[in-house]
Amino acid sequence: MFFDTYKNHPDAHINTSLFWEYDKSNFDFVSMRNIVVQRVIERGWPNDWYGMLNLYGIDGVKEAIKSLPYLNEKDMNFVSHQFNIPLSDLKCYEKKQSANPHWNS
Repeated sequence: MFFDTYKNHPDAHINTSLFWEYDKSNFDFVSMRNIVVQRVIERGWPNDWYGMLNLYGIDGVKEAIKSLPYLNEKDMNFVSHQFNIPLSDLKCYEKKQSANPHWNS
């Protein structure tokens, strides 16, 4: 995994600017885990990844990734590869496969 060394960065934290629309004084990182994981995947820097992995652990991040309703194609394939999760186990992949394609002309 690309972020295998996350334990070497115990002081890493998640930049709260990733959650611009939420009130930071009442933000609960435990109950908002899926939102945190999705934002870090979509917009996070390495320090955000290290902070997320230190906060939730690899198993917690994997569990959140599997339940995310949407990831773009690139992010979906990246996390599938990095965390060794088959695409078919991702909720966002299932949703994408079941969506009706647009007509091509």
